[in-house]
Amino acid sequence: MQKSSTIEYPVTALIQNRKSIRAFSAAPIEGEKIFSLFEATRWAPSSANEQPWVYIYATRDQETLWNKLFECLDEGNKIWTKDAPLLIASLARKHFTRYSSANAHAMYDLGGANSFLSLQAVELGLQVRQMAGFDMAKAVTNLQVPDSFEVGVFLAVGYPGDPTSLPEKLKLRELAPRERFLQQEFVMNRTF
Repeated sequence: MQKSSTIEYPVTALIQNRKSIRAFSAAPIEGEKIFSLFEATRWAPSSANEQPWVYIYATRDQETLWNKLFECLDEGNKIWTKDAPLLIASLARKHFTRYSSANAHAMYDLGGANSFLSLQAVELGLQVRQMAGFDMAKAVTNLQVPDSFEVGVFLAVGYPGDPTSLPEKLKLRELAPRERFLQQEFVMNRTF
């Protein structure tokens, strides 16, 4: 499959400038900006307008809660996440609130809300790295997640930091060009 680091067709600067960084500045994020991130999620589309997402977040100065989130992460993510000033766990409600059925699209909707959050972060001068590398059982225990919710991903948020502060292997990955599959690899104007 072919990849390229160039943008082939025009896209908004927010998308062009979004990057899943690992090098975060220790600078705290202003409260107003944190609330702006979650405001962006309010406006994400969702099946039957259920808005099934829930977020648990902690800033670095909220040591007890921040550590509960941090402890859930895989060791590989802890190496660089230790510097992130904001950690977030994203969750989705498994069932519709107005129907008796399961919401089969809740995780899809959560992903959309997380994307809105990530783009709003870029608008505010921040970056987000979403992480699937975490211990699900520990997350459920540490965050006291009820059975009616499913944990999606964790997010590290902050101002970009110095990539040279990362261990060598991560520094090389951080400084590498962003490559994406070319459209012809995943877009079809035909059936399979």
